[in-house]
Amino acid sequence: MEGHIKAVGILDIVMGAIGVLIALGILAIFGGIAGIAGASGEPEAHVAIPILGIIGLVIFIVIAATSLPLVIAGWGILNYREWARILGIVLAALNLLNVPVGTVIGAYSLWVLVENRTVELFRAAKQQKVW
Repeated sequence: MEGHIKAVGILDIVMGAIGVLIALGILAIFGGIAGIAGASGEPEAHVAIPILGIIGLVIFIVIAATSLPLVIAGWGILNYREWARILGIVLAALNLLNVPVGTVIGAYSLWVLVENRTVELFRAAKQQKVW
C-alpha cells in the first residue's frame, strides 16, 4: 500500500503544479490581451483594459486556489501526515468533477486514502514521529 500512497502524493503534487502553471498562463494571456487592446488606439480600449485584467485575475485566483491545496496535500501525504490524508480525500472528491483525467485520479486517490491499511499506516507514522 505504501507504493499507492506515494503515487497519490506524487499525482497530487503534479496535478497541483500543472494547475498553478495554467493559472499563471491565463494571467499572462489576459494581461497580453489587455496590452494589445491598449495599444490598438481604439477610444473605448480604456474601458476594456480593466475588465480584461479583472477577468484574468479572477480566473487566476480560482484556479490557483484549487491547485495549491493539491500541492500541499501531496507533500503531506508523502510525509504520512493525517491532516493531509483528510485533505486529500476532500480534494479527491472534488477532483471527480474534472472529467476525464481528474475523475480517474480522484477515484484512485479516494480508493487509496480511505483504505483501512492506509489509515493504519498513517496512524503508525504519527505515533513514530515526534511533533
